Amino acid sequence: MPLTIWLIFFAIYSALLVLDLGVLHRESQVISVSRALLATLMWIVFALLFAVLVYFLYQYQWPGIDTSTAGLDAFIQFITGYVLEWSLSVDNIFVIAVILSYLQIPLQYQYRVLFWGIVGALIMRGILIVAGAALIHSFAWMFYVFGLILLWSAISMLRNNEGQFDPQHSRIMRAIRRVVPVSDELSDDRFFTMQNSRMVATPLLVALLFVDVADVVFAVDSIPAVFSVTQDTFLVLSSNAFAILGLRALYFAVAGLLALFKYLKITLVVILGLIGIKMLLHAQVKIPDGLSLAVIGVILTTGVLASLWADRNNKES
Repeated sequence: MPLTIWLIFFAIYSALLVLDLGVLHRESQVISVSRALLATLMWIVFALLFAVLVYFLYQYQWPGIDTSTAGLDAFIQFITGYVLEWSLSVDNIFVIAVILSYLQIPLQYQYRVLFWGIVGALIMRGILIVAGAALIHSFAWMFYVFGLILLWSAISMLRNNEGQFDPQHSRIMRAIRRVVPVSDELSDDRFFTMQNSRMVATPLLVALLFVDVADVVFAVDSIPAVFSVTQDTFLVLSSNAFAILGLRALYFAVAGLLALFKYLKITLVVILGLIGIKMLLHAQVKIPDGLSLAVIGVILTTGVLASLWADRNNKES
């Protein structure tokens, strides 16, 4: 992919980040579910607009793109990767909610933590995606490794209980305390503060590091899943980037509605399992990108509708 395309992407993405924190959320405040849903819709629109740009870039080979991927195929691959990342990030939201709740981060400061978490997540995911693309292009058998990772992740998600996560006794917390003293109290929305003439980290910084680590852990699931759709590094990174751009708004929207989605976890397990099987059988069975996107959409819709139906029956009984 030409450097010009990457510069265009990073320019657009940086402008959206500035718009987000510098204009829309300049002051720390509590975000209501309705406002979070509106913001979520806004980020979806931005992602769709970028997908249209992807179509024209690939369809007309501009500027200097040399690829056999048609514009419509690139558009579908971007959307599929975007939907995959969003659906798999929902499980990440459960863990983030536990972290922020355990560390007692007030709601008005949580958006700031999640915003700066994007910057770290984008850098680390970029490294993982470039490394993953290099491995797949160099070693065809890495498809089978990624497929097994997804199946293992599905089984682990089915067996584990995210509510048992305890940040205070984790290795991450012990590692942080070895590097820098950690204050027990917040200092407004600052990540560092002065205590007894020395600089110490606030719980806000601890929360930020936990969120970034959690994102890397979940990227082990989602990035191989997107590689099952396309091995184009630009499409994988850009679809991931736009998905996590809307993750903060999605967090506040879903966190207020988690009780409604009873079957969400099993839905994600099914998606991971099917994608893992698809990667293991990629040499024998070629599944069109449009069909993959449709299947993911049907599974997600079924899970949400089943959850809402179960919640309605519980209220009536």
